[in-house]
Formats: sequence, C-alpha cells, structure tokens
Amino acid sequence: MSDIYHPPVKRSMTVAGHQTSISLEPLFWDRLRGVAEADGLPINALVAQIDVARLESQTPCGLASAIRLWLMARA
Repeated sequence: MSDIYHPPVKRSMTVAGHQTSISLEPLFWDRLRGVAEADGLPINALVAQIDVARLESQTPCGLASAIRLWLMARA
C-alpha cells in the first residue's frame, strides 16, 4: 500500500466520451483500480458509472469527491 499521507495525484482519462483529469490520493487510486479489476471493468468505465450516479444525485459533488465517497460506501 502506498503512503496514506501522499498528496493527490492528477490523472487524465476519458469518461463518457469526454477527456477529464481527476486528482485523487494514491490510496484512492489503488482502491479504485482494485475495485475495477474485481468487477472486470476498465477504470474509465467504473468512473463513468460513478459519474452517472453522482449526476443523478439531488446534491451532486465534484467527481473526485464522488469517487472517494463511493469507495467509502463500497467498503
């Protein structure tokens, strides 16, 4: 496991046909990658699913926050 106190790392990806960059701490990138692998999905597809759920929320937050919250809820 990477250092939990590491600052966020920005990565670019395509989500739902749109290029975006997401900043997450390495711990969250590691967890996101692990869930994507366990579910048999590319990481972009998993992030797209999280994004859809975020946008359907009555109080949508930013995508990076939504990923963190989704990962915590999944745990």
